[in-house]
Amino acid sequence: MVRVAGIVGYKNSGKTTLIRALAGELQERGHEVAVVKHTHHRLDVPGKDTAILREAVAQVALVSRREFALFGKRSPSLEEVISCLQADIVLVEGFKAERTFPKIACLRGKPDDRDLFDGLVIAACGPATHVRRGEAPLLDRDDVSGIADVVENRAFKLPKLDCGSCGYERCYDLAREIVAGTRRVEDCVPWQSKAEV
Repeated sequence: MVRVAGIVGYKNSGKTTLIRALAGELQERGHEVAVVKHTHHRLDVPGKDTAILREAVAQVALVSRREFALFGKRSPSLEEVISCLQADIVLVEGFKAERTFPKIACLRGKPDDRDLFDGLVIAACGPATHVRRGEAPLLDRDDVSGIADVVENRAFKLPKLDCGSCGYERCYDLAREIVAGTRRVEDCVPWQSKAEV
């Protein structure tokens, strides 16, 4: 099963720098790591061949000897993107509103840091000026090994079905309980079915 950990924070909080170092550490430990980055910018250059083709059809794949990209007119769900990746750990940058996996908060020492704590934060790094003590372990941003330990031990991904099979109305409620340590990922019936395949 793919394990997912989100890296969340506001602009200039060090998310990309942390993900790069963390991905390197996890790969050194033998994991296949993928990264999904949420952006608000366009992904293609208007007027170029790919953009011209995208005006004609819903999906365009761009393939070279070294890399590939898939462009579409519809933004896929995070679950759809993750299902296309070949990795055992996926680090997700951004997607603050997603609530089916644990997160590491990159703090800036500003009042809006408080907004990152949605019950899914398993660790935080940076100045914790506006964060309640004990809400999540505070790690040094340079302690990449310690952050990697947290990801290896605590990362998970619920399916975002909100089916109620676990006894909760929303996957988010079960995810919060998993982060709090009172429930387990195996309590998710669809997750358990997928794990048995």
